[in-house]
Amino acid sequence: MDNIKKTACGGNYDQYVHRKILIIVGLAIMTLVTALFAISAGSADIPVSEVLKALLGMSTAKNVMVTVNIRLPRILMAIVSGVGLAASGCVMQSILKNPLASSSTLGISQGASFGAAIAITYLGGGTVMGNTADAVTVSNPYLTSMCAFAASLFVTFVILGLSKARKASPETMILAGVALSSLFAGATALLQYFSSDVQMAAIVFWTFGDLGRASMKNINVAAIITGAALIYFMFNRWNYNALECGEHTATGLGVNVSRVRLIGMSVASLSAATIVSFVGIINFIGLIAPHIMRRFVGNDYRFLLPASALMGALMLLISDTFARLIISPVILPIGAITSFLGAPLFLYLIFKGVGHNAEN
Repeated sequence: MDNIKKTACGGNYDQYVHRKILIIVGLAIMTLVTALFAISAGSADIPVSEVLKALLGMSTAKNVMVTVNIRLPRILMAIVSGVGLAASGCVMQSILKNPLASSSTLGISQGASFGAAIAITYLGGGTVMGNTADAVTVSNPYLTSMCAFAASLFVTFVILGLSKARKASPETMILAGVALSSLFAGATALLQYFSSDVQMAAIVFWTFGDLGRASMKNINVAAIITGAALIYFMFNRWNYNALECGEHTATGLGVNVSRVRLIGMSVASLSAATIVSFVGIINFIGLIAPHIMRRFVGNDYRFLLPASALMGALMLLISDTFARLIISPVILPIGAITSFLGAPLFLYLIFKGVGHNAEN
């Protein structure tokens, strides 16, 4: 009790805030350092000093081409995707009062992937080039994003409808997400069944997840939508803090819970859908990053949102660098890497949390 009083009334509160800000700044620095390392590492190793020169156009033509044209877009897409998926997952967990909520566990990613696959394969949103890892080039990112968003929005409305009409429990929401994931996975399988061999290969390779297929045009679109979503989330950070105390408490504090939930889920869905439409399904980033940062900065969304966003970017950068280097020059699918790394980490967090609760 004395500690609580000191934190609330004395200089300890400033230390409390400064510590969280220091963690966020540390994450930003780690992300920047990891990005520089990721750009320098590869089949053609380039020293970090030469990377900095190449970014300024002062290095050799080869270094500039490798750095600016090949590796930089991939790194930028990893940062944007990590930020968007982690921030969306963080908000979904608050809005739905469900620690397992994220775009992948609620079926939003699978729905977005199905919509994007239809656009790419049948509506001219992408160009089928052959049975290779880069079989699909997104030539119309706006059409692809709209189709992905439409499918993911359907999933969002189903989840919100269950929550409002049936007063669904958190467990029911997750089960609904599993059911919707199976529904869209089955629909995608049917698309593959009735497609030609090349089209089927294109769908399979697209859903693996690949940051390398993103162009600067894709990155700009994703960055604008992700940035706008993050700004909206930060403006509503106090609403999410109020929701942590329950719907009735939030309503008593003047929060329009239905509006915050509907708009928040729609914005999070749009951000996740846009990212999935460009890079495919990337699992666990939106689920794991907020849980990791809760252990360092707590549940205050003033700090949790930016910390989760940076952790998502850092995790995706590390995963993509691992995918590129582990059996270079072969590049492993990023979706498989995040699943392999994310699942054990999530189990560790669950069991550590159970042990902590048992001790308390």
